[in-house]
Amino acid sequence: MRMVESRATLTVSYIVLGIGAFIALFPIALLVLNALKPAAQIVQSPLSLPNPIRWENFTNAWTHAKFSKTFVNSLLLSGTTIVLVCTTCSLSAYVLARKKVASWKIWTFYLLATTTAPIQLYIFPLYFGFAKLGLINNVFGVALIYTALYSPFAVMLLRTYFIAVPKELEEAALIDGATSWQVFSKVMLPIVSPGILTVALIIGLNSWNEFLIATTFLQKADKVTAVIGFYLLSGQYSSDWGEIMAAALIIVVPVVVLFVAMQKRFIEGMAGGSVKG
Repeated sequence: MRMVESRATLTVSYIVLGIGAFIALFPIALLVLNALKPAAQIVQSPLSLPNPIRWENFTNAWTHAKFSKTFVNSLLLSGTTIVLVCTTCSLSAYVLARKKVASWKIWTFYLLATTTAPIQLYIFPLYFGFAKLGLINNVFGVALIYTALYSPFAVMLLRTYFIAVPKELEEAALIDGATSWQVFSKVMLPIVSPGILTVALIIGLNSWNEFLIATTFLQKADKVTAVIGFYLLSGQYSSDWGEIMAAALIIVVPVVVLFVAMQKRFIEGMAGGSVKG
């Protein structure tokens, strides 16, 4: 009886997972199909197979969206944000996890409040401040905004990793003559590296896909990101939907490949960060 129930449960689980996979993969499959079609065929029959296959959609999209430049801007922006967030937040999380901070409840409230506060509340004063400092159309300036925006989440997540590390490891390192910095860099960081990798992946994906801040602070054609370049493909009166679909696929593929390649470590990192502290 139990064997029959377990088989039934397993069958239902596979059915549910199959439905979920279909729902998740259907938009990507539809995107691939339409990226290979002429615009007229997309409008007439978006679910049909491409006939003929129009490979020039990709070359046109790459040229018109200026991906050779905008991709570099996106990589530079995302990479700088990842480095700044992982560096500053790992230090902050370690201090909050290991040192006795009397005002920890206030800091917790502050971090949670800044996580939930929408960017629209302070984007205009932030814009005027950056304009005064001459940081408009500056990729590194936008990276600073992203760092401030994503740091509360990163600190809260990384703190749980540091709390999960036994204090005996630090005490043993200190007894052996290690300095506080050596304990942090040589002992703690290697142990919490799955958490840092998880934070880097989440922050990188958010920075790559972010639109509102990027389009507000990066206005010159040679400074825009790939997402803004894709947005500019849509004209006011007419649009080549085949080219737009191809451009969307070009932007999505690196993200999907990266996430698939890192999903095992990402899941392990999220599971490891679920420890309460």
